[in-house]
Order: sequence, then C-alpha cells, then structure tokens
Amino acid sequence: MKRRDLAAAVAAVVLGALAVASPLADTLRGVSLDVAFALRHAVFGPRHGPAESPSVVVALDEETYRTPPFAGVPQAFWPREMAPVLAAVLDAGASVVAFDVIFPTSVERFIPGFERDWLRALRAGAREGRVILGKVQHGASPIVPFQGQSVAVGHDANIRATNLFRDADEVIRRAPLLFDVENAGAAGKQASIGFEAALRARAAKPELRADGLFLDGRRIPGSHANAMPLDFEGGGADIPAFSLADLRACAEKGDTAFFEKHFRGKVVFVGAVLDVEDRKLTARRFMTGPEDAAFADRCALPRRTDIVREDVLRDSIPGVFVHATFVNNLLRGGGLRELGRAGEGLAAGLLLAATAAVAMLLPAAGAALAFAGLAAVWTAASVLALHFALVWPFLTALAASFAVGAALLGYRFAVADRDKRLLRRSFALYLAPTMVDRLLAAEAPPELGGEEREITVMFSDVAGFTGLSEGLTPQQLVQVMNVYLSAMTDIVEEYGGFVDKYIGDAIVAVFGAPVDDRNHARNAVEAAIACNAKLAEMNDDPAKPFLGHRLKARIGLNAGRALVGNIGSKKRFNYTVMGDTVNLASRLEGANKYFGTNVMCSDAVRALADSAPGTPIVWRELDRVQVKGRAKPVTIYEPMGLDGETDPGTEARAAAFAQALGLYRARDFAGACTILAAPPLAGDPAALSLAERAAALDAEPPGPGWDGVTALDAK
Repeated sequence: MKRRDLAAAVAAVVLGALAVASPLADTLRGVSLDVAFALRHAVFGPRHGPAESPSVVVALDEETYRTPPFAGVPQAFWPREMAPVLAAVLDAGASVVAFDVIFPTSVERFIPGFERDWLRALRAGAREGRVILGKVQHGASPIVPFQGQSVAVGHDANIRATNLFRDADEVIRRAPLLFDVENAGAAGKQASIGFEAALRARAAKPELRADGLFLDGRRIPGSHANAMPLDFEGGGADIPAFSLADLRACAEKGDTAFFEKHFRGKVVFVGAVLDVEDRKLTARRFMTGPEDAAFADRCALPRRTDIVREDVLRDSIPGVFVHATFVNNLLRGGGLRELGRAGEGLAAGLLLAATAAVAMLLPAAGAALAFAGLAAVWTAASVLALHFALVWPFLTALAASFAVGAALLGYRFAVADRDKRLLRRSFALYLAPTMVDRLLAAEAPPELGGEEREITVMFSDVAGFTGLSEGLTPQQLVQVMNVYLSAMTDIVEEYGGFVDKYIGDAIVAVFGAPVDDRNHARNAVEAAIACNAKLAEMNDDPAKPFLGHRLKARIGLNAGRALVGNIGSKKRFNYTVMGDTVNLASRLEGANKYFGTNVMCSDAVRALADSAPGTPIVWRELDRVQVKGRAKPVTIYEPMGLDGETDPGTEARAAAFAQALGLYRARDFAGACTILAAPPLAGDPAALSLAERAAALDAEPPGPGWDGVTALDAK
C-alpha cells in the first residue's frame, strides 16, 4: 500500500473514531443500547426470574380502578383503603416501602380522622426507616405529599424525589442518584427515591469520592455524572407485580402467609400500572412483552379476564418499574458499565481499522463479504459484552464502519485504483495477466532491469508461412493469423505460460516467469503437445477457420537460466527474456524442419519434465546436434504424447527408432537404414531424416573421430 493510501486509511479511521466519541452520536448511541438490549434478550433470554427480584410492585392498576372499594372513588379517598395493605406489607417484613404515587390532597381536612389508620401505618414504618414517600421536583413548586402525610413520615427525612432523567430523544436510560435540595436555606444533596430505597435495604451509606459514589467499596457506574445506566431486563416479567385490589382483599381476610411469602425482605414500590398514565419510554422499548405477564400470584380475588390484554405489546412501561429496575441493579452489584466517549472511540477504532484494511486491500465483492462478516462479529461482541453489563459501541461503530468503508472504497475507485486501472487497460492486450498483476502488485512504475531465473522458453513458428501469405489477401492473412495465434495463446496461458511477443507468425512464450513455477518444463511440454493437437483439430474443422488452408507449426523448447525483466531503452522497453537458453530454443524450433518433427525439446527440458509430478511423457530421442553459433552439442527429443494417451503404434515407433539410433551411433549405418525403412517406421518423417544421414555415411564412412553429432549449419 502506498504511503498516500495508508495516510488516507489512517485519516478515515481517526475521523470515524472521533465521530463515534462525538456528542453528535449521542442519539445513535442511545438507540444502539436499546437495540443491543433486544438482541441480548433474544439470544440469552431472561437472566433473572421474578422470584429472584429484590423488588416488587404494588400496582394501582386497571383492576384496582374497577374493583370496590376503589371503583368510582376519587384517589383522595384511597389512602384509607390502602392502610391495611401498607400495614400488612410492613408486618410481613418488607425492607422498604417506597411510594411512586403522590397524594397531594386529602379529605382529612374535611373529614377529620378519615385517614387515621393510613397515617398510623405511615408513622410506624417511617420510625423504622422503612417507608419513603415520593415527591416530584418542579423547581420552586415541587409536588409533595399532603401535609398530614409529610408530618407522619417526618418530612424530608422520609420523602424523596421520584424524578427520572431522559436523554435528548426522551428515552430513559439512566437513573439519578442525588438531587440538590435546600433545607432551611442550606444547600445539600439528597438521594433519589430509588437510590434511597436501595441504601436502606442494604443498610449502607454511600461514600463520595472525587471519581464518584462508592457503595460497599465499589464505584457505582455513572456516579461521576450522577446518572447510573440502567440494565433493563426483557420480556416484562422480571419484576413481580401485585394488584392493590387483590392485596386489599387479602389483608381483609387476614392472609399473612401470602404477604410474608411475597414481601419479606423485598423493596416494595407502590405505583400506577395503567394503560396511559405515568408511562415511560425506556431502553427496554424494543423488548417489552405483554404487561400482564408481570403480575404474580393471586391471594383473594380471581383475575379479571375482561381486563387482561396479553396481545398488546407496548414500547413504554410504567414509571414504577424504572425505579424497581434501578433498585435491582444496585442490589445486584451495580448497573451497566460504560466505556466513556474516549473508550468508545478507541474500541470503535478496532472495527474501523479492520474495515479500512478490508476496503483498501480486497476487491469490491470480497470487501462486501468481509464487511458483512465484520458486522456480524461486532454485533456478537456487542451483545456478549452487554451480557456482562458492559456497554460496547454497537450501532455507532457499525455506522462509522459503513461510512469509513464506503469512503475508502470511493477513494480507491477515484484515486488509488485509477492508475492501476489505466495500467491494466494499457497492458492487458500486450502482457499476460500474471505479468500485469505483478506490475500492479509492485505499486511502482516498471523500470529497466532484470533477474536471472530458471525458465523454459517456447518458440513456435508456422511452417510455409511465406507460401501461405502469398495465397491470401492481407485481410485474409490477418484473419487466419488472429484465429491461429488466439488458439495457441489460450493454451500457453492455460498451462501457466505467458506470451512474450509475436513476431509475425511466430510465438515466443515463457514458462516460469514472471510467476514462479517449479514445473515450468513439464507445463511447457504439455502446452506444446496441446498446441499440436489443437492445430490438427482446427485443420480438420468443417468451419475452415484457416480458410481452407492446413497449417503446420514447429515448436522448439529449451530450459535453463536466462535474464528475465524489463529490457530496452529508458523511454521504451519490454518485459522479455534474453540469453543462451532463449537462443537455443529458437534454434530447436528451426531444427524441426531437418527432422520432420513438430515439437523438439532439449535434454534439459526432458530432465526437468520427467522429474516433475504427473503422467509420464512418451519421448523419443532424435539425435545429438550442434546448432549454429553454439559449440556445445545438445541431445534433442520429440515428446510424442502422455503415457496412456498414445496409441500402440506410437510406442512401437519410439522403440524402433531408438534401436535404429543405437545402430547409427555404433556405425552400423546399413542396419539402421534397414530398421528405419521397415514398419513401423516406414514413412515416418524423423525416420526418413535419420535414414538419409545413415545412407550418406554408409556410402562414405566417417573417420575414427566421428562422434555421432549432427551439425546444423542453418539457423
């Protein structure tokens, strides 16, 4: 990757991480938590059953409003009827009873003694620190309990604010710990009703430190900002609720066992659980189940089936359940732990870095699949983290990842890959795809220079091309050559080679460069055999691709070390090969016409091809020759096909030719001629060539220094 591209990727990651940590992402951050809650519930289900809940709810519900003695009676008259329930709950051993319902008015002033039992129950519970009344902070004019109730509980000693915090999108995700209050002109701090209930249930006092509130030596999450993130359960049935109407009837019949079973040691919240009143939109909005599922055992009254609506799913919950959730979080060891803006930015940086790597290194299709995989992994990590009460940057990081990925893919298309596309378009028609890929991978313009590598070079030429060109118009000649060269090039590239150049009707191909190929010699031999077979097939094609002409190609193969690289001038050069290995391949291509063969290989090619894995190749040794311009002789071979793919006659010819060649080298020229003229070699072009040389030597025997090497004077 170029420094320019790396800098672009780093900049995108940094900007994405800053966006995740920015206040601008707060709305999405809240939605992210809400969705993560729903996914956690879908994956892990309820983590706590209602029986495990440290808090319970006494519900002023629809049933209460429709059941005597509450039905049709203004709420100001209700406290007297609630007195037996409060007394029974306290007698059963409830640790705290907190009221999320406020009675700011009373009929006591009109009917003295009307609320006597209610006030006595409040006073008894308040003296033990087990009753907390609620109030609503409204600046200078708070909504507070009626004066008689306030006196009964000792005023501010047992009255706490029920206010809840909302995020900017009006969703409750945090609960307040402390409120600023004024007592006799002195400013101070007072716990919220949920925090106070939890403190009394644990008989503990918080410790205020510079970095937040500590309870039993553990820092309360979010206390540095005076707002504890709430860990909501799902399904709507984690906190048991009891209808006030049923409890009133239960207290009237004196069923103390029921109260002890369900309220001993519990924090009891009394509040409205209605269809429309005091409902809150919370982080549980995407996983709220049927509300009636929260209602627990019955004591005295049968359940009102005409009120139950299990088919109704609401995205809001009664506010009293928010307070109960707050208490449950505190009593179970704390709420959610947040990473903070900086922590979320750093965590998101992990995903963004992976996204940037995918966007800059993979093709578009592969990048899309990788993005999907990263999103799935990140989602799973976010849900798992939330399962352990850690808020992970879920949707915020995914949104930033999408933006970073899209931006970098756009950058690649517009900037980074523009040069590559131009280079690929420019060279695709002139270089093999592997060579183009290598140039692109180098991420640098091609330069002069090369390296020495072991390769196999193929030279191929059309026999009788001059006569062919004389019999065709220029347009026809171009048509024939394009068909022929296209077919041969496809085969060369199929076997891992690349066409170095076309020289008229000739093809120069290289195996083993620019891409390493340990089996370059064998692949070259198989490509030559395939080219020969394809040409025969095309010659017999009724469609006459060669316009009625029959083409014959001669192929020479040689293997060895050669200079491979960009060769030419500073202004113009080609990726090509040079050296003695290349020259010998060219000479062997031309030598085919002396031996009547189509394909000729050097002994180096045969040795390397035979050592490579694969089906054995059927060879026949043709001769030892000395080509023009080269002092050292070379043994030449003809590959006749792959073992099992040749007919018995081919193998018989190879065996007979080897016998004749042996007699020829033993100076039994007459014996060699006899074998060469008899079946199965009769009429074989290579046999005729050897027979001609043997007959000449038989007529004029060579001297004692004859070594059996045939000198080829022409190129």
